[in-house]
Amino acid sequence: MARTLELPNGDVVSADDVFCYNDYPYRLVWLEDDTHEFALSPLYWGDSGMDIPFRDREALVDQWEVDSQGQMTAEEWADWLDDATADPRFSDDEVASLAAELPTEWDSGSGDSDSSGGILDRLGL
Repeated sequence: MARTLELPNGDVVSADDVFCYNDYPYRLVWLEDDTHEFALSPLYWGDSGMDIPFRDREALVDQWEVDSQGQMTAEEWADWLDDATADPRFSDDEVASLAAELPTEWDSGSGDSDSSGGILDRLGL
């Protein structure tokens, strides 16, 4: 049986599940560490030093923000991806990589095969 964690919103996740923490997709990573029980690993940036370690569930509860939604439906992830394409914080490569991993069937809807949809295209450059 896979080890699970109850998120502050009541969702129960394992290391295989993707969930929204602070308006970004994350996965749970169990740590074998004396000071931290688990970490939240950003889906695209995982293993890059951007994982957020927590000593225990209570520490996660203390840092759970309003933008943390937990598990989301396929439609909610598709909407999140739509929003991310218009957000200059996310590159096209990041959005495409996230779309491939998120539990949704998402179509960028760009329809323009000549355009990369990048920030320069959105700025008209």
